[in-house]
Amino acid sequence: MPVIVEENRRMTAQDASILLIYTGGTIGMIENAETGALENFDFEQLRLQVPELQRFSFHIGSCSFDPPIDSSDMDPSTWGRLATLIRDNYERYDGFVVLHGTDTMAYTASALSFMLEGLGKPVILTGSQLPIGMLRTDGKENLLTSIEIAAEQEEGRPVVPEVCIFFENHLTRGNRTVKVNAENFNAFRSFNYPPLAEAGIHIKYERQFIRRAPGGAPLRCHTRMDTAVAVLKLFPGIREEAVAAALGIPGLRGLVLETFGAGNAPRHPWLVRRLKDAVAGGMVVVNVTQCGAGAVEMGRYETGRQLIEAGVVCGHDSTTESAITKLMFLLGQDLPPAEVRRLMGVSLAGEITVPQP
Repeated sequence: MPVIVEENRRMTAQDASILLIYTGGTIGMIENAETGALENFDFEQLRLQVPELQRFSFHIGSCSFDPPIDSSDMDPSTWGRLATLIRDNYERYDGFVVLHGTDTMAYTASALSFMLEGLGKPVILTGSQLPIGMLRTDGKENLLTSIEIAAEQEEGRPVVPEVCIFFENHLTRGNRTVKVNAENFNAFRSFNYPPLAEAGIHIKYERQFIRRAPGGAPLRCHTRMDTAVAVLKLFPGIREEAVAAALGIPGLRGLVLETFGAGNAPRHPWLVRRLKDAVAGGMVVVNVTQCGAGAVEMGRYETGRQLIEAGVVCGHDSTTESAITKLMFLLGQDLPPAEVRRLMGVSLAGEITVPQP
């Protein structure tokens, strides 16, 4: 596990204590003068690039993954390392800031929201589109504001006790957020749930949207994730052989089906038959929309009702990132398929909005 280095000393008993975790990513890269390529550099250099860190009056500890991990290389084992690191330091710190590459940040944030059951402290993921050593970097503002949010308390309680992503002045729920832009600074968006805070001259918190775990619940860290899952995106003209190949992956236990609009699929008898047979064999198939915003309503059109008949589970307004990591999490708990299907329709960490009957 990474070694924790204490950066500042706690000034008073009322001051917050924050653990800064550097996993890797663009925010911690420097340009090679000879090749022009971006390469990882160590956390000590990151601190030198942001001397403003020393101006915080509260206690900051830091640790770095060695070697740093490109976000494209993130996987469930790394999520487990990260969740365990937070669990092992949960009593020592009031909040956590995770520096992470942007490409898979939404997956990691979603996974942590399920793995850290009963979380009562902030876990803020952030990063940057430009390395923090560059003149026009967005990394400094993202880092400093994330630390400030993680440290914010009211009456001795953290203001935002959940897994979030902070990027370009907006704090969003981690399992509601997707990356939408590979070039602009406003790289992330939460289409189906409002921002939890907006940073301007002041940080304005939208407290009515912030989720709190049931009072008194201890933190439980789950690290078992089952990767026997897949994502299948439907498209006009999709062939039966393609669907059969996806559903026929040896050992496959779960499938996220990206459908059209409000959860619709082509009315091919073979598609319904293939899905129905997969569900009958114990596979959990979850329907999410390909649209950025909106929710699945399978009973709205005949093209969606056929999926209900096949045993496909409604994913409501879940992002694909959230649906796939939730499926990994539930399957990792060795629950029977029927219970996994039921829980995919239940909001475990604020990841979906379930319509009221």
